[in-house]
Amino acid sequence: MNQNLVKVNKKKLEVLIDLRYSTSKNFTKEKVFLSNECYIHKVAYEHLDLAVQIAKKQNLKIKIFDAYRPVYVQKKLWECLPDPNFIAPPDKGSPHSRGVAIDITLVNSDNIELDMGTGFDEFSRLSYHGCLDITKEAYKNRLMLLGIMTDAGWDFFRNEWWHYQLYNSKNFPIVNDI
Repeated sequence: MNQNLVKVNKKKLEVLIDLRYSTSKNFTKEKVFLSNECYIHKVAYEHLDLAVQIAKKQNLKIKIFDAYRPVYVQKKLWECLPDPNFIAPPDKGSPHSRGVAIDITLVNSDNIELDMGTGFDEFSRLSYHGCLDITKEAYKNRLMLLGIMTDAGWDFFRNEWWHYQLYNSKNFPIVNDI
C-alpha cells in the first residue's frame, strides 16, 4: 500500500462515490479499474475535505467519479481515446495516476446531480470551462463547482468542467499501483 494514498471513506467524509471506471458506465463502455475503492493522495485529501465543507455550506455534496487512477487504467483510457486534449498520455503521466486529481460533480440535498450542461466524460468543447453553449443554470452550476474547488485550493483543467487537480501536480510521483 502506498503510504501517501488515503482511502476516501463515505463515513468519514460526506461524499458520494460513483467510480465510473470501476463500472461499464463510462466512455469505454467496459469496467477498466479493477477496484471499487476510492483513493487520493493525503495532501489532496485535505483539499477535498475543505471542498466538502464549503459545498455543505451551500447545502450541496460532492460526488466523485474518479480519483487515484492506476497506470494500467490510464493506458486503457489512452488506447480508447488517444487525445491529449482530454486524456494524458500514459508515458507523460496523469495527475490521476499521481493521486492528486479528482473528477467530481455537485449533488443537491436529495443526492441528485446538478445540471452541468454535459455528463461526465463528454469529450467535446461543450465540457470546457467557459463554454457559453450550455444553459444559464448549467453555467451557474459549473461556476459554483469552480468556486468551491478553487476556494479549497484546487486548480482546474480548462477542457473538463469535472476535473480538478492540485496546482503542483507534476511534482508528485506517479503511483503505479496501490
